[in-house]
Amino acid sequence: MGENEYMNEETQVEGRNAVLELLESGKDINKIFIQNGEKHGSIMKIMSKAKANRVVIVEVQKRKLDEMSISNNHQGVIAIAPPFEYAEIDDILEEAKKRNEEPFILILDGIEDVHNLGSIIRTAETAGVHGIIIPKRRAAAVNATVSKTSAGAVEYMKIARVNNINETIKDLKENGVWICGTDIENAIEYYNQDYTMPIAIVIRK
Repeated sequence: MGENEYMNEETQVEGRNAVLELLESGKDINKIFIQNGEKHGSIMKIMSKAKANRVVIVEVQKRKLDEMSISNNHQGVIAIAPPFEYAEIDDILEEAKKRNEEPFILILDGIEDVHNLGSIIRTAETAGVHGIIIPKRRAAAVNATVSKTSAGAVEYMKIARVNNINETIKDLKENGVWICGTDIENAIEYYNQDYTMPIAIVIRK
């Protein structure tokens, strides 16, 4: 299975920070594989939380984790969880309403690199974005590499997958959301702009 492919039956989360964030999110975890001999630092914290959450811990040799790894940087721990649960656009709008804020949405069109997707999710989560919209085709989906690159932020970000980005933009406009495009050649500093209005920022490859 390639890095861009979505795991239909199970998904896995790799790396210490990403697994710890998964545990702290309270989401279901089938089991956690931990490298033999890794009994210090953040691994101890992971084991403690896993036991508190009654998650099965399986100790294996490093070779086994190397064979399982998608990101090739498991850091001695891999969690196996149910498939990533994508949100609906209404869920994103509801999240903004729950925070008593105007919708702040990212629309990613054609982002195919899973590392880029993970980095965007990490930045979006710290910036207060309520949700991210990605297309179902010709774009990166959430997988172990995305989860690790996002440093676990993917567990807190609502991400919706849609069939048609243009139709989605039209629907958002009808819901009072302003659409803002990005242009690397004629750009102005994003941090000096007023984003208190309902807004969706489109980032194209």
